[in-house]
Amino acid sequence: MQKTQPLYSSLSIVRLVTAFIAGASTALSFAPYEIWAVFPLALSFALWQSQALSAKQSVYYWLSFGFGCFAIGISWVHVSIDTFGGMPIVVSITLMAILALYLAIYPAITGYLLSKLSRTSKYSLNPYLTYLGLFPALWVLTEWLRGWVFTGFPWIWAGYSQTLGPLSELASFVGALGLSFLVALVAGSIMLLTQKRILPVLIILPILALSAWAAPLLNPISTSGKTVKVALVQGNIPQSMKWEPDALWPTMLKYMDLTREQFDDASSVDIIVWPEAAIPAPEAMVEDFLMDVSKVASINNAAIITGIISNQQHEFFNSLIVLGNHHKKQQPSADYIGDGNNQFKKHHLLPIGEFVPFGDLLRPIAPFFNLPMSSFQRGDYTQPNLIAVGYHIAPAICYEIAFPEQVRASVTNETDMLLTVSNDAWFGASNGPLQHMEIAQMRAIEMGKPLLRGTNNGITAVVDPHGRITDAIPQFEAGVLVTNIPLYQGQTWFRKIGQLPLLILCGLLVLFGVRNVLRK
Repeated sequence: MQKTQPLYSSLSIVRLVTAFIAGASTALSFAPYEIWAVFPLALSFALWQSQALSAKQSVYYWLSFGFGCFAIGISWVHVSIDTFGGMPIVVSITLMAILALYLAIYPAITGYLLSKLSRTSKYSLNPYLTYLGLFPALWVLTEWLRGWVFTGFPWIWAGYSQTLGPLSELASFVGALGLSFLVALVAGSIMLLTQKRILPVLIILPILALSAWAAPLLNPISTSGKTVKVALVQGNIPQSMKWEPDALWPTMLKYMDLTREQFDDASSVDIIVWPEAAIPAPEAMVEDFLMDVSKVASINNAAIITGIISNQQHEFFNSLIVLGNHHKKQQPSADYIGDGNNQFKKHHLLPIGEFVPFGDLLRPIAPFFNLPMSSFQRGDYTQPNLIAVGYHIAPAICYEIAFPEQVRASVTNETDMLLTVSNDAWFGASNGPLQHMEIAQMRAIEMGKPLLRGTNNGITAVVDPHGRITDAIPQFEAGVLVTNIPLYQGQTWFRKIGQLPLLILCGLLVLFGVRNVLRK
């Protein structure tokens, strides 16, 4: 009787460790390191090591690769759990490991299906189709799923490794997920080199280089000749005191004092931005303050956009409101009304931080599940642009900027700029805020619009439509960034078509693999 081959016969511990190291190395592709070549090289190495593994063995191999990728790439999540979650270090590390292991399931699915669909007992797909078609398609589809399942976690997609890389401009045509496809395509072509198939590299790399060079020339956006003067206020309020009742008025007065200085100049700013929850209280509690701020802004022919907690019928929302002049720079004194108009309510809430799944079960367990303001309601998926002194602004609050289709749904033909506000003080001096900034830069490329990013303690910056940071102020300092922003006209191809064509293409490529399994 023939013995069954053990699962680990070709899957040594050394191979699993090298898979973990390869996955961990991908963290170097993202902010603050931005070594963009690491990701495709790591993927190609993983493909080379796993090419002879069975489908079951591939699951373990790619799970180890994914675990390395996320355990290191998003290790900054541990800062908020440990510092503000009130949990012992062993528990916080365990939770972090569980999160990384869950996220690693998606690369494991890619590895399993790549093996299962490309090889059967009788047939094997052509290597070119396997590594240049099936693998990039599976990688993109599983990244897309990761950005959707359980509200989604679309962090460190492979495409973000190219934010400052040579392929970045192509995002205006294919988006971040499209760049993920291209990164996987490059990895597949390098893998084929190990099989002495040099044609893919000789064809694909020059085509990508030419496309990256031509992308800015073919991008249908152009400067409109208009500019707007903005001031982004960074309060640098310590997270430990942000939600303390005694800190409410000192916090609000600090933002007002920093803002008032901008009105002393003869050429005062048009739009002032305060970050997420700059006013850490429900609107109803601070109506008098909002009335005064609105009058000050109106007198100075300006508008102030601020993060605040809006409340309607005993429901609370993480929101942005516009104070001062809405529809034009000079208008009669604008009183604060608080009627919900010209307001944006955050739709994509952060699990645990802004809502707690199974709250009745989890909240009694630990302080981590009772973070301040973790009971928000969702705003609508698509909401009107904010209007400040006549400019149309497509907003996204914190985590929402990581969802390209949601940002795309907010951009209209009238949109002048993108705005994202955040409070990354939860993550200290880790890589988290830097990766968050990197994601925001990608949205600017995709939408072809300048982007404003206002934060509590950094990174507060302005990004041009090519993803370049044009102005910024240091992290962990109170300050104001004042700059003139050129405005643009036209719509990028990604703004017009979105992710759907790419997902359809990937689905069709996977069907070739399914057809291989069904052959008799």
